[in-house]
Amino acid sequence: MVKAVRGVLVECEPAIKSILVHIDSTNNNEFIIEDLDETHLFVKETMVHLLKQKLEDRLKETYRPEEPLEDSE
Repeated sequence: MVKAVRGVLVECEPAIKSILVHIDSTNNNEFIIEDLDETHLFVKETMVHLLKQKLEDRLKETYRPEEPLEDSE
């Protein structure tokens, strides 16, 4: 019996895709239906919101705002 799953096509930068694939692999492959190419993923429709939240959390962990440059005077 074939089972159909509704999905959403996600287009992103290769670096972001790498993070999404890592998030998926550490969560028992709950999000990604198919890894299409270097910039596209097919994601379960019901999991898009949760995947976005996990991506935002991961980016907040790694983002470090640049310190203002000091004047050289």
